[in-house]
Amino acid sequence: MWDFQKLEVYQKSKYFCKEITEIIGEKNFDRITNDQLRRATFSIMLNIAEGTSRFSNKDRKNFFIIARGSAFECAAILEYLFETKEIDQNKFLDYEKKLEEISRMLFGLIRNL
Repeated sequence: MWDFQKLEVYQKSKYFCKEITEIIGEKNFDRITNDQLRRATFSIMLNIAEGTSRFSNKDRKNFFIIARGSAFECAAILEYLFETKEIDQNKFLDYEKKLEEISRMLFGLIRNL
């Protein structure tokens, strides 16, 4: 097992990424929104993984900061989709809650480096 796979924040971000992939497949968002949302969600997961491979705390921290920024990007996209009635309130609140948890966990990792 890789080090990143042991992190709860990685597991949560991977699950979130799967959820977003499912909703992109179900809904008919425009191509740009699909692409940006998919990239931002993958970015959370992949930057956590890549960050754990780094030897210095400074490098790790940088990747975790990028992952956290991608969580904010996802939140902004999802807020837009909610306000344009592309997703309902329940979905939006569920996704927002999950992103807030991922963001808090990443902030904890960043703060401790």
